[in-house]
Amino acid sequence: MAEILAPMSGNVWKILVKPGDLVAEDDELIVMEAMKMEIPVTAPQDGKVEKVHVQEGEPVEADALLVTMS
Repeated sequence: MAEILAPMSGNVWKILVKPGDLVAEDDELIVMEAMKMEIPVTAPQDGKVEKVHVQEGEPVEADALLVTMS
């Protein structure tokens, strides 16, 4: 099980996946916004999205759990 964490504090701008989606390594899962910049959060490996732990527009702290993959 892989846990994808927020790389920095910011807002969840766009969620690009849903539970059950199959993703490849480096696919974008979430786009965050911080300091007026878009920060893509990518899959660390091939796998299946098990759960998305955040919602669009939600503020998150650095290292907050965003997505769980298997």
